[in-house]
Amino acid sequence: MPKISVEMPGELLADLDEHVGDDGKFVNRSDAIRASVRKTLDVLDEIDARHGRLDREAKGRADAPAGDGSEEGE
Repeated sequence: MPKISVEMPGELLADLDEHVGDDGKFVNRSDAIRASVRKTLDVLDEIDARHGRLDREAKGRADAPAGDGSEEGE
């Protein structure tokens, strides 16, 4: 898995850290950031789909479903 480096304001990092650890929703910062990026991309895909801008094959997304492009719950 590739590694990246991200700069962010201290307040945002402190807020993120409130959700990480034994009492948090995520085991570590990387897990929290990956989940956030996935959720953001899903929301952007939904917006693009509503506006007719989503073409999963052209995007080459590895997580695109096989078949007619429809997903459960859509």
